[in-house]
Amino acid sequence: MNIVESTLKVALLGSAWVLYLLIALSFVSLATMLERWLYFRRQDDPALRERLTKALLADDFPQAERALRESPGVVGEVLVAGLRFKAGGADALSDAIDSELGRVRPELERGLNLLGTIGNNAPFIGLFGTVLGVIQAFEQLGAAGANKGAAMGNVMSGIAEALVATGIGIFVAIPAVIAYNLQQKRIADSEGNIAALSKLLSAYLRTKQVSGATRSARSAARDEARETESLGELAGEAGE
Repeated sequence: MNIVESTLKVALLGSAWVLYLLIALSFVSLATMLERWLYFRRQDDPALRERLTKALLADDFPQAERALRESPGVVGEVLVAGLRFKAGGADALSDAIDSELGRVRPELERGLNLLGTIGNNAPFIGLFGTVLGVIQAFEQLGAAGANKGAAMGNVMSGIAEALVATGIGIFVAIPAVIAYNLQQKRIADSEGNIAALSKLLSAYLRTKQVSGATRSARSAARDEARETESLGELAGEAGE
C-alpha cells in the first residue's frame, strides 16, 4: 500500500470529526472570552485618577496611597508596589512601576494567544474539513460505477454538507478575532493608565524634592546671615 492509498483511507473518514473539533474550539473560545470580560470588568475604576489628583494637590500623600490601595484593578496594584521605592525619588518610583508592570503583564495577556490562534486557524480547520468531505463525495461517485447519474445527487449533497465545515470555521474565528482585538485594547488602556498615573506620582515627588531643596537653601541662607551678623557684633565689641 503506497502513501497515497494510506492518505486516502484517512481522508475517507470524513469531516465529521473536524466539525466536533470546531465545536470544541468554539466552547474554549467562549469560555476564554467570558473569563477575560469578567477580569477586565473588575479592573474598571474611572474615578481613580480624579481621587489621586485631588489627594496629591492637597499634599495628602497618605490619602493618595489609600486611593491606590482601594482601587480594585491592576492599575492600583502596580502603582502601590512602586510606592515602596518612593524614598529613592521619582526615577526609582518609575523603575519600580515598570518592573511591577512586567510582572503583571502575563496576567493581562492571559488567553490572548489562545484567541489569536483560534481566530487565525479556525477557517483553515474548517477548510480542511471541507476538503475531506469533497474527497469522500468524489470517492462515492467513483464507486457508483454505471449508476453515476443516480449517485450524483448524493454526491452534491455530500459536497454541500462538507462546505458546512468552512462556514463553521469562519463562524468560530470571527468572535475570537473580535475578542482578541478588544483584549489588546483593554491591555493598552490599562498600561496607558499606569503610565499616566506614574507620571503624576513622579511629578509630585519631583515637586516635593524641589520644594525641599528650596527650603534647605533658604534655611542655609538664614543661618549664614545670622552667623555673619553674630561675627559683626563680635567684631564691634572687640573694637570697643
